[in-house]
Amino acid sequence: MSKHKTIGVMSLMLFLGAIVGLIVASNFEWTKPGIAESKPEFKLAANASEAASNEDDLSGDVADLAATSKAYVSVAKRVMPTVVSITSEKVVRVRNPLTEFFHEDWWRKRRPREFRQDGLGSGVIISPEGYILTNNHVIRESDAIAVLIDKKNYKATVVGADPKTDLAVIKIDAKNLPVARLGNSDALEVGELVMAVGSPFSIHLAHSVTAGIVSGKGRNQVGVGEVDYEDFIQTDAAINPGNSGGALVNLRGELVGINTAIVSGGWGGGNVGIGFAIPINLARQIMTQLIETGKVVRGWLGVNISSVDQEIAQEMNLPSTDGALVREVIPSSPAFKAGVRDGDFIVAIDGTPMRDQNHLMNFIAGFRPGTAVQVKLIRDGRERTVTVKLGERPEDPNEELTSTETRSTELGLAVADLSENLANEFDIQEESGVVVVEVESGSQADEEGIRPGDVIKEVDRKPVKSAAEYRRVLDQAKDRKVVLLRIARGDANFFVALKRRND
Repeated sequence: MSKHKTIGVMSLMLFLGAIVGLIVASNFEWTKPGIAESKPEFKLAANASEAASNEDDLSGDVADLAATSKAYVSVAKRVMPTVVSITSEKVVRVRNPLTEFFHEDWWRKRRPREFRQDGLGSGVIISPEGYILTNNHVIRESDAIAVLIDKKNYKATVVGADPKTDLAVIKIDAKNLPVARLGNSDALEVGELVMAVGSPFSIHLAHSVTAGIVSGKGRNQVGVGEVDYEDFIQTDAAINPGNSGGALVNLRGELVGINTAIVSGGWGGGNVGIGFAIPINLARQIMTQLIETGKVVRGWLGVNISSVDQEIAQEMNLPSTDGALVREVIPSSPAFKAGVRDGDFIVAIDGTPMRDQNHLMNFIAGFRPGTAVQVKLIRDGRERTVTVKLGERPEDPNEELTSTETRSTELGLAVADLSENLANEFDIQEESGVVVVEVESGSQADEEGIRPGDVIKEVDRKPVKSAAEYRRVLDQAKDRKVVLLRIARGDANFFVALKRRND
């Protein structure tokens, strides 16, 4: 190889080596950055400080979570000993259906088959002497009730039950029991953290604890059995079958609700994030009465009421929809005696604003009969306040009709005020009048074809809108031998003349 050629090859190799060296050096940052690259130099101390700062921020978040976790643990330890498992047993007797078709003696002598039906629920200890608060549906119609505490079974007896709120109190023979601390459910706020404790699905899962938030308050019309007084707390804390009667508590470990019902889905009937609990403020009133007297009595205003929407509020010139509209004042009721009228709009009781019909009904029921309350209402666009001395609410709501019913033996009729219940029962479209509820067999009214469900609009040409008016007009015309009635039946209106009967 010539000398010049050798020098050329060596020069090319040196050039390529230099290029490769620069590339390698740049990857290891052995070369200083130029003006276009403003990458800072790596400083170990500065970055270590920054890393420490990031760790401090992270440890702060972790500390908050740890504090919340400890709060849950603390509440669980405090509440779990006060929540018990309740088992119930009911014997169901089933007759062989063939006895209805075969009347031979040997079929009839066969005894009905008996099945044992077991139930599971939860309860909360409310007294060291063994009083336990639970749901009525947990112990309803049971032949035997047992309570499990610390792996020991106690026989329980029913102190009292209130199906209208689905609450019950049972008692066991025990002393010095741990007691739940009662909170204030009115102070609960939507979004507040709560925990549910109970025995879901199995007694082996006793003292199961779940957590969630208050999803809503004042829930009603949720379709919970026979319950009339609904003011539920809604929560997404998991509540499942077996949790009924268990505790809903806040992060102070205070009992704020009695877990009662769930909206379930699928075959398992498990939780889907919508559960309901009875507020402890309502439960406190009920359990106190059940322990003291074994029954519940409620205050009674004596009005039929309804909530209003925005359209009705505007039509009636009301300031808002908050309150309840008096559709009917029951004659001789406490409200009637105090001067409350049809069409009044009740906005507050004893200074407490009323939200709607359900709120008013629940609020009045919380008073003892005989209590005088201040009823603030709007009439003809003006506010006024009347004092009402509450009566005792009839056990059966239909009994309210008895105070509005009158019987005229001289005509062979019994009539009552036109109420929503009667309108539904007889499919009445009329808005006023008195309803015939009974016709004496063989009387002239019976012979003239008057029947229950007919609406009497007039007596002797005088309009009547209540049983009291009907009675009063009859008394005023007691010297007349014939009474003329105008009657509405469906779309028809007709007159009937009835002779008075001298009894």
